[in-house]
Amino acid sequence: MKEITLIAIGSSTGGTDALAKILPFLRPPMPPIVIVQHIPAGFSKMFADRMNNESVLTVKEGEHGEVIKPNWVYIAPGGLHMNLRKFGDNLQINCFMGPPVHSCRPAVDILFNSVAELVGGSALGVILTGIGHDGTAGLLAMKSKGSPALGQDEATSVVYGMPKSAFDAGAVDTQVALPQMALAITSMVHKRNGRI
Repeated sequence: MKEITLIAIGSSTGGTDALAKILPFLRPPMPPIVIVQHIPAGFSKMFADRMNNESVLTVKEGEHGEVIKPNWVYIAPGGLHMNLRKFGDNLQINCFMGPPVHSCRPAVDILFNSVAELVGGSALGVILTGIGHDGTAGLLAMKSKGSPALGQDEATSVVYGMPKSAFDAGAVDTQVALPQMALAITSMVHKRNGRI
């Protein structure tokens, strides 16, 4: 099994509350975390700042051209797609307008597809509460490269749309109740990275 060098999370309706129950409970050492939450422009920075105040990890709104670092969390800017691109030996955030995908911008699939292409089986995918099926195709692409994936369970999802779609498509390895998601993420990283 490959080490996990990146965590990619997608969420929509109910996702800000879900993330608020996950991010403050993650502790270093943790690989870089990139997040697409369906959120309007202007609200993503306020949310990132609030999460930063409540978390041990550094949480911020992703900025175009920024090189991602361990123990940092990058939330896609509202109204812009966010994916990753190679920058030498590093990965860099790429923010752009582009047409909406699944009527969403940012779209989870845009991020997940770039993670599948650039990180292969060394990423961990997480799909949280939300309407629709954004993230399913990208999570399948990540899984095809060997990445493990966690999905929020029906009982704790505000809307069991995105996690159900991904689970039904075979993209999710394990369904996890929200109160246990931070522990599940931590355990997966420690297991893969030899810290248990």
